Amino acid sequence: MDRPAMGAGMDLPIMHDSDRYELVKDIGSGNFGVARLMRDKHTDELVAVKYIERGEKIDENVQREIINHRSLRHPNIIRFKEVILTPTHLAIVMEYAAGGELFERICNAGRFSEDEARFFFQQLISGVSYCHSMQVCHRDLKLENTLLDGSPAPRLKICDFGYS
Repeated sequence: MDRPAMGAGMDLPIMHDSDRYELVKDIGSGNFGVARLMRDKHTDELVAVKYIERGEKIDENVQREIINHRSLRHPNIIRFKEVILTPTHLAIVMEYAAGGELFERICNAGRFSEDEARFFFQQLISGVSYCHSMQVCHRDLKLENTLLDGSPAPRLKICDFGYS
């Protein structure tokens, strides 16, 4: 493992190669690149990996996303795990939220009861309040950036700190 040469604050060890994860399936894509569901070969844990093509896309925003996200530890924030540098991509490894987006849950339900809306809103406010206490402003809160874990009473998880 080497230390990255990506600027101040980027002292997180970065692996140049990883045989640790195997692909399960693609789970999304956007301007950043692609997100994949991967399995840790040693623990069988499922993780989400955000792949960003090396080059111009790895800019100050990506550096800030990594610095900010790795500093956050809260039950309502997707847990940052590690960064892997491959020959072609920078990969951000995170907790996998098996319940999908809150957006999809609302679309499928049609609407929430007041109690259900309050349940999720309290979790959202708890996560946002924690971010602010850590001097991190998300700057892109929307239903698509709020995920749910796979538990029977789903825990809301704020994700995507790319604009933070």
